[in-house]
Amino acid sequence: MRQVLDEVYRGRETVAVRDVYANASARLHLTADMLAHLNEIPEGAYTRQEMTEAINRVILHRNEQDILGLIE
Repeated sequence: MRQVLDEVYRGRETVAVRDVYANASARLHLTADMLAHLNEIPEGAYTRQEMTEAINRVILHRNEQDILGLIE
């Protein structure tokens, strides 16, 4: 997921969730579970820090932090 965020935020201040999802599904072929995390984030534009926090909240809500770890 870090690689997806690196690519999507390159040269951009904010990015819409749908852009992160499109990049993740088209270029890096993340698992369906990881894409599902993005589906749980409300639509809108996020800074990288805000997106990271939103993804981490989903991971924590699903109690998957021990399996996946959190994004730093």
